[in-house]
Amino acid sequence: MTHYFYILIGVLLVHNFVFSQFLGICPFLGVSRRLETALGMGMSVIFVVVLSSVAAFLINRWILTPYHIQYLKTVVFILVIAALVQLVEMVIQKTSPVLYQALGIYLPLITTNCIVLGVAVLITQKGFNLLETIIYSFGASAGFLLALVLFSGIRERLELSDIPWAFRGTTIALITAGILSLSFMGFSGLVR
Repeated sequence: MTHYFYILIGVLLVHNFVFSQFLGICPFLGVSRRLETALGMGMSVIFVVVLSSVAAFLINRWILTPYHIQYLKTVVFILVIAALVQLVEMVIQKTSPVLYQALGIYLPLITTNCIVLGVAVLITQKGFNLLETIIYSFGASAGFLLALVLFSGIRERLELSDIPWAFRGTTIALITAGILSLSFMGFSGLVR
């Protein structure tokens, strides 16, 4: 049981895809201006990452490996991810048009988010079983959500702060992201 806990904490904090591995930076910077959009994007990414990872695990285990066609892994995983993102996009458009408008171009770009494909590829490389796949993919996407929520909260506070002219906008956002990244790298002593 502690093995699963280490997987979850490891990918959530220690090896956070945004702050430690620097994947998913485009939506991280693009949708983190408001907490509501950050939460919507984070929840969408959790849904897509977990489902695409489970699908990638099953496809790799039952189709690609038995037929020795692992070289198609990336193409197949991208097709699965694209289909799931289309599903998420349609659901959000029908259930929350305001969130759909707020996420804008970043919602279909979940397909090209490096975290989604990275997790799908890593679960096959690490040889995880199905439960480990679910825990790892949930932890990775929850880490993305954590990064978005922390960063959006800080950015909302920064808008109300008196920041020197030269540091306003993207400059202070990048400096803040760097400091957050350094703080998450401090977790590296917790789990190998």
